[in-house]
Amino acid sequence: MYAIVDIAGQQFKVEAGNEIFVQRLSQAKGEAVEFEKVLLVDDAGKVKVGAPYVKGAVVKATVLDDDVKADKVLVFKKIRRKGFQKLNGHRQKLTKIQINEIA
Repeated sequence: MYAIVDIAGQQFKVEAGNEIFVQRLSQAKGEAVEFEKVLLVDDAGKVKVGAPYVKGAVVKATVLDDDVKADKVLVFKKIRRKGFQKLNGHRQKLTKIQINEIA
């Protein structure tokens, strides 16, 4: 059984037991989270597609870590023949959650 869920503006394919990284959530470490924006549910070949969301479908998860940093993204700017170079780095903060069940 899997589901397609909208979490913080991004869509994820989740199954029970999965651990995923999502955009920063307000919940603290160890708290339970419920996501009601379920776009699709597949239960052993029975597919339910929402319009836009599946009614009554909820994905329950637990926050494992609320302060994880993603890989560094380097932004390099250069203007040729002018001697201008600039290097900028950024690390996005993420939340790690574990999917408990799809109900």
